[in-house]
Amino acid sequence: MDIRELIRAKTSGEELAPEAIDFFVRSLVDGTCTDEQLGALLMAFYFQGLTAPEIRVLTERLAYSGRTLGGRKSGIPRLDKHSTGGVGDKVSLVLAPMVAACGAQVPMISARGLLHTGGTLDKLESIPGFKVNLQCGELEQILERTGLFIAGATDEFAPAEKRLYAARDATETVDSIPLITASILSKKLAEDLDALVLDVKVGSGAFMPDQRSALALARRMVTTASALGLKAVALVTSMDEPLGRAVGNALEVREALEFLKGGGTQDLKALVFSLASELLVQGGLAAEVSQAREVLERVLSQGKALEKFRAMVEAQGGDPRVVEDPSLLPRAPVVLRARADQDGYVTAIQAKEVGMTVVDLGAGRRRWTDPVDPACGVVLLKKVGESVEKGEPFFEVHARTEAAAGAAQARLMEAIQLNFEGITHERWVLDRVEGGL
Repeated sequence: MDIRELIRAKTSGEELAPEAIDFFVRSLVDGTCTDEQLGALLMAFYFQGLTAPEIRVLTERLAYSGRTLGGRKSGIPRLDKHSTGGVGDKVSLVLAPMVAACGAQVPMISARGLLHTGGTLDKLESIPGFKVNLQCGELEQILERTGLFIAGATDEFAPAEKRLYAARDATETVDSIPLITASILSKKLAEDLDALVLDVKVGSGAFMPDQRSALALARRMVTTASALGLKAVALVTSMDEPLGRAVGNALEVREALEFLKGGGTQDLKALVFSLASELLVQGGLAAEVSQAREVLERVLSQGKALEKFRAMVEAQGGDPRVVEDPSLLPRAPVVLRARADQDGYVTAIQAKEVGMTVVDLGAGRRRWTDPVDPACGVVLLKKVGESVEKGEPFFEVHARTEAAAGAAQARLMEAIQLNFEGITHERWVLDRVEGGL
């Protein structure tokens, strides 16, 4: 068998046999598939698509191209959540310790930010000393000791997927639903999960611009997960407005700590509780969503979720003092508070524009190799639907220089709409997709 045969077959629209996909994945790991051949095959996948059986086999082969996560404890469900990416999305930072505090293991292999979407790993690395690049044995020990970790993919986990993803980025095939499905689920299968909840975002700040596309992705991921023996539920959620108030790495960690201490905006609470409740039910830790919400409220109010967050920070080399003293997190030297020029209500906040403004402040990246400034970002003092008086601050810019802060302010004044009449809150959870085993 030869990679060129696979390229010819897929370019002609043929369905690849499981043996051909197995050969392809092995060639990614051993290096016999050249970068040029990989690029050609990805373009064929992109334009010809993949059938449901091809997606299932590709996902499975990618998942087991390396080792899987050990460290299981008998009778304890292993649960995880994945988001397709958004602006101000710090859900993982609070959901993981909450679910772990309810009695689950939560091994979360996460990612870095690119363009307007922030990355969980970048946020956690704003905590002094926090390590996200850990080997499998270390992760297993942390999981056994604390019940959770949030870390980056290693060369041990799904190494074929790692190479495939890098090539997708280079060939502009990132938004292929079959390839998104195989990429996400392969890493989750390598975690040896019992159940998974997927947050498929839609709107101006998401990669999926319309609900139809988001729903198609949600269905494909849930169907594929079920076919591979993994219980999964997907929620399609709104990303037209940044989630919560903070957008930027250290700023979002501060907001996450506020949430774990009983704070949090209405949209962030709605999303965290919806996703976490689905996980507890899928994992057998609650009989129904209403009971799951009660359990989650309890671990928050009793401080158990906060303790789990502290344990994770300490186990991964971070400074646990940030939990009680968030001032230890990086701070920008310039903080500019923008004031409203009229009375009114915030009626829209363009999520993607806010995200790109934060990128230009240095807190995000346009290319994978770009460095990230942990201190910079934006804080939305007023959310959609909230009133503002003339002269009242309604957002903050955290920047390195006065010039950068001024440029960001001008851009955000265009991205945030104020009107004399208010609007009602939209739903944050737009749809739900469940699989069956």
